[in-house]
Amino acid sequence: MAVRLKDIARDLNVSTVTVSKVLRGNPDISEATRARVLQRMQELNYQPNMLARGLASGRTYTVGLVVPDLVQTYFAEFAKSLSEVLRETGRALIIASSEDNPAIEQSEIRTILSRGVDVLLVASCQQNLTSIYQSGDERTPYLLIDRNYPELDAPFVGGDDFGVGRMATQHLIDTGRKRIAHITGRPLSPSLERARGYRETLAANQLPVDESLVVRFDHMDEAGDREGYAAMQRLLQEHPDVDAVFCYNDLAAIGAMEAARDAGRSIPGDIAFVGCGNMRYARYLRTPLTSIDHGTDRLGQQAGRLAIQLAEQPNLEPRSVLLEPTLVIRESSLTTSAK
Repeated sequence: MAVRLKDIARDLNVSTVTVSKVLRGNPDISEATRARVLQRMQELNYQPNMLARGLASGRTYTVGLVVPDLVQTYFAEFAKSLSEVLRETGRALIIASSEDNPAIEQSEIRTILSRGVDVLLVASCQQNLTSIYQSGDERTPYLLIDRNYPELDAPFVGGDDFGVGRMATQHLIDTGRKRIAHITGRPLSPSLERARGYRETLAANQLPVDESLVVRFDHMDEAGDREGYAAMQRLLQEHPDVDAVFCYNDLAAIGAMEAARDAGRSIPGDIAFVGCGNMRYARYLRTPLTSIDHGTDRLGQQAGRLAIQLAEQPNLEPRSVLLEPTLVIRESSLTTSAK
């Protein structure tokens, strides 16, 4: 016989309403109660009737996600963490990649909205985003992730990218580096804010802000290693005295370090490197990479919780959730004395 909500409620000596709220992701349930209910659901292999729930509530219990690139580890790990949170409340995730192309992004958004998702999450690849919707789609709440567009006045979940830039640059300064370059990406909020943190930290430490030491490439997400390699080649040609590089992400840092080695430079003796993202294999590189961890798993979890709230309360007041970064120091930025 199929397991019912009231069976779970009876087993745990709680009300059916409490079990239903857990299933819907309602935030007014304590974490202890939520954990007990979810554990009992798993033990009994409870499978909610999503069709019946949808007919009764007018919802589909699906969430859409559009990202620039699913091959890049950051967005893949984010989607995994997001999906785990949604799964706890019986929601499904529909994922699409824009391939870092604004036209494809708009097409994928239209396709996902046509499926009647309850909430749409978007990491846009567009430099100037004035609207998510086409005419008639305005009923679906949406959540911006990773890339923020304050003019949209929309809820946002992302990392503190200004803090990333400050943390990476200050670490390199603290190791005695003076000629610190920055490899950045296209002018979207993460790269703009990381570059702002880099510049302001140099200035705060009475170091010159040399704009010729900032090299920009536009495809850091999907081709970061190649772009990082080319950027480092340019830096070494124009500024052979550079002694440290803060890279937009770990892929760019991997390419940049390879270019430095090919030019006969030692790491970290001649040039120190810091990346961003703390990808899982950063510590296994030929020179383990110092990186800023912006908490990809936590970002996915926060986005999942906020998406569930938006599904239940579409008119929820927009708010921004910024997660603090952490510095993970490895060999690529150690001083000679610290090695």
